[in-house]
Amino acid sequence: MAYMGSLYSAALRMTRNASDAEDLVQETYLKAYRAFGSFQEGTNLKSWLYKILTNTFINTYRSRRRRPVETELNDVEELYLYHHLGGPGASMGRSAEDLVLEQFSEAEVKGAVESLPEAFRLAVVLADVEGFSYKEIAEILDVPIGTVMSRLHRGRKTLQKALHEYAERRHLSAPADVPS
Repeated sequence: MAYMGSLYSAALRMTRNASDAEDLVQETYLKAYRAFGSFQEGTNLKSWLYKILTNTFINTYRSRRRRPVETELNDVEELYLYHHLGGPGASMGRSAEDLVLEQFSEAEVKGAVESLPEAFRLAVVLADVEGFSYKEIAEILDVPIGTVMSRLHRGRKTLQKALHEYAERRHLSAPADVPS
């Protein structure tokens, strides 16, 4: 039960709906209880619970979609926030992302994360919010580590682009097509 809060937070990010998140966590604990005999003592309980949570989400919610959301690789530009917000004149010792993120509300950042395509969002949440390693994420999502790395890279770049759009609307940055 010690992981219920963090499981609920992850479920909420996955489902984007409080009641669905509650159902997902409840089903996760039910499945964990039923399968507790297969849990190996000395292994990572948190990772095991997240794997059950993620698999349950994928099986229940993702199967409702006929096709996953596709994103073009060309839509994701390297160092997007750096080029459009920080540039070479950013404050020394602090990244452009740190400087820019201070200007955003929590709701704007959450909205940007929730707007990510599902596969990218899961990887970003598990890595950057929950703090799992690439190996643990690969085990949770049941994908190769290379896939985790690719999804994280593309998800983070897509997130940077979404945050840049927020910055443009708040006049923190020039539009992307205007040279800085």
